[in-house]
Amino acid sequence: MVRDPFASESTPSAAEICAALDDPDCREIIQNLEEPMTASELTKRCEIPQSTLYRKLELLTEATLLEESTEIRQDGHHASKYSIAFDEISLGLDDDLSLSVQIDRPARTADERLADLWSEVRKET
Repeated sequence: MVRDPFASESTPSAAEICAALDDPDCREIIQNLEEPMTASELTKRCEIPQSTLYRKLELLTEATLLEESTEIRQDGHHASKYSIAFDEISLGLDDDLSLSVQIDRPARTADERLADLWSEVRKET
């Protein structure tokens, strides 16, 4: 399932985001995502076992820190690609002293907006 943090209807809790960022493997994944990469590419780059890597990718996408998209290939074997879905994360205290989080996301390109629109059209058909 492809997850798009830009289209996410619910913001993850500060605890979920902090848990993902507290994980050393998750931080290593983020540090190595200079460009969109597949899980196989990340496994080689990060030296994290593939089964562990998939769990960490799930944790990061659920926390909306990574965007998962599908790379369409001519041979029909499509692949998920992962990219960083934030520019900055700010933690703060609300008036009731509960932890709050704000995620600043990068601006969407015209291609990304078109892909979003196409994705919505496909859902309707």
